[in-house]
Amino acid sequence: MMTFKIQIIVGIFLVIAFVAIVNMIRKKSLELKYSLSWLAAIVAVLILDFFPQLLTKISLMLGIFAPVNMIFFLGFCFSLMIIFTLTVIVSRTSERVRKLAQAAAISEDKIRNMQAQIDLLTKEKK
Repeated sequence: MMTFKIQIIVGIFLVIAFVAIVNMIRKKSLELKYSLSWLAAIVAVLILDFFPQLLTKISLMLGIFAPVNMIFFLGFCFSLMIIFTLTVIVSRTSERVRKLAQAAAISEDKIRNMQAQIDLLTKEKK
C-alpha cells in the first residue's frame, strides 16, 4: 500500500504530465490523436492513485494476488497498445511516402516530356 505522501507526489507528477501534454497539443507540437492514449493512461493512473484500494480489488478479481503485479501487467498492456499504434502509424506513413514518391516521379516524367516538346517546337520555329 502506498503512503499518503507518495500518493501526493505521484498525483503531482501526473498532473504536471497531463498539463504538459495538453500544452503540447495546444501548441500543435503533438497531435491529439497520438496523445489520447497517453492522456487516458494518465487519467487511469490518477484514479488508481486517488483510490489505491481499487487496484487491489481489480487485481483480486482478475486473479492477480499482488497489486504490484497488476501494475506491471497494466504497464505491459499499455506498452503493447503504444507499440501497435505506432506500428499502424508507421505503416500508413510509409504507404503515403511510397504514393508520394510515385506521384513525384510521374510529375517529373511529364515535365521532361513537356520540356522535350517545347524544345522541339522552338527548334522547328528557327
